[in-house]
Amino acid sequence: MIRSAAALLALLTALPAAAQIYSWKDRDGRTVYSDVPPPTGEVKVLRPGRVVPPAAPANGDAAPGAGTATDAAKPKSTAERDLEFRQRRAAEAESQAKADKEAAATAERERFCTQARNQLTALRSGVRIARPNAAGEREFLDDAARAEETSRLQQQIDQSCQ
Repeated sequence: MIRSAAALLALLTALPAAAQIYSWKDRDGRTVYSDVPPPTGEVKVLRPGRVVPPAAPANGDAAPGAGTATDAAKPKSTAERDLEFRQRRAAEAESQAKADKEAAATAERERFCTQARNQLTALRSGVRIARPNAAGEREFLDDAARAEETSRLQQQIDQSCQ
């Protein structure tokens, strides 16, 4: 318990060691020390923080005076990373929804094609087929109605089932 507390204390005291320390006089003439610079006024840097040198161009062909620091080299803030994460999740969800919709449409088309082919097979087999008429009574298909229904189903299969 004491070792973990001591380790935690050592870590917490080491964190501000890399920060810059600023000194300035406020309006009342008091000297203020802080790790955050004042918005305006004369500032004295007491301890410079760790400075990371800018990355040199890989090919060495950079024009003199041209800035080497780019937006891509800067670390991203938490808000930027969160926004990118949300955009990626939205894009993934959109593509998943599109894939699900396409899969459902394909399954529905396959179901329709199977059903139409089965009906066409039944019509061509010569078995007597009955269907309800407008009054709700069973009506058997005659040869003309069977031929008409066969041609209608064949057109649907040709159009939808490739």
